[in-house]
Amino acid sequence: MLKRNLNIKLKSREEIDIMREAGRISALALKTAGEAIEPGISTKELDIIAQNCIESNGAKPSFLGVDGFPATACISVNEQLIHCIPSGEKIIKEGDIVSIDVGACINGFHGDNTRTFACGKISKVAKSLLEVTEKSLQIGIENAKISNHIGDIGHSIQNFVESFGFSVIKNYVGHGIGRSVHEAPSVPNYGKKFSGPVIENGLVIAIEPMVSIGSPELEALSESGWNVVTKDRSLCAHFEHTVAITEEGTFVLTLV
Repeated sequence: MLKRNLNIKLKSREEIDIMREAGRISALALKTAGEAIEPGISTKELDIIAQNCIESNGAKPSFLGVDGFPATACISVNEQLIHCIPSGEKIIKEGDIVSIDVGACINGFHGDNTRTFACGKISKVAKSLLEVTEKSLQIGIENAKISNHIGDIGHSIQNFVESFGFSVIKNYVGHGIGRSVHEAPSVPNYGKKFSGPVIENGLVIAIEPMVSIGSPELEALSESGWNVVTKDRSLCAHFEHTVAITEEGTFVLTLV
């Protein structure tokens, strides 16, 4: 008989409804900031747009101040992967790919989502990277259903990504989400089928494949651990949705 992981906090229907609103605001902030991407804009300006959107909708930025992070959104360009601090000196150029990772908190619950956007015309390999990473997220969501294992999600993502010759990042993974931005369980983007916790009714997780066109090895450019880039400086992409798994089905909460 399988034992429940007591660290996993399953959500009630009412809690999921609150998280749907947190997810909607998170998605709106992501969409609004993404639509502002153009050559010449700074990542700091994009961050301000995301923060204004969240606060004008009655929510609070989920990431601001967490472990000392000084911004609303993590905004990463090209070889930058995750936890990059927005800066007035980081200017977006034509052909860049820009990942915006942003979350919102309302009534004590969080939503969390990420998308990698193209600035103007991008290279063929960059376009393929974005398409493959986004599709791998969809495949991961399809495998997030009751009685499957968490490992089934990562296995499906890894198989799809690697079939295109790209690399799955293993240093960072998806996660449970609720009253905290990061909760149990960890949701790797790699792994074996039938491994990890069994998915139960009321589980809410953030599935977030991170993919590079080169090596999966990373390094942080700051002593605090922020500003993580691919070690070989290869392009990378990041897509994420907050997902609720229920007896009625699997629902993406980060939708506008």
